[in-house]
Amino acid sequence: VRLEESGGGLVQPGGSLTLSCAASGRTGCISTMNWYRQTPGKERELVAAVTFGGTTNYADSVKGRFTISRDSGKNTVYLQMNGLKSEDTAVYYCNADGRAKCGINTWGSGTLVTVSS
Repeated sequence: VRLEESGGGLVQPGGSLTLSCAASGRTGCISTMNWYRQTPGKERELVAAVTFGGTTNYADSVKGRFTISRDSGKNTVYLQMNGLKSEDTAVYYCNADGRAKCGINTWGSGTLVTVSS
């Protein structure tokens, strides 16, 4: 599986951004697609997840502000981020979890989101 992320950038507090992650290759192996984020000195944290069946899960810190969605036809997952705060500043990583089906777990290269005035 290969992942290509896009959509990061600079946004003011309260603004919105949408991240995209396009998967290619052995996409049939993917059970869940996730967005993680990481800031310097901190561990990577799960932000949002969507299963093959469409079940979603969110970190408490982003509930009500972020929405994860999946276009299975395009093998693409999106992260719509609204009401952005300075503490949302991080490198965001797309992850395709195919461990259950194929024993693979793939990460994107990351996209930087900076929330600042």
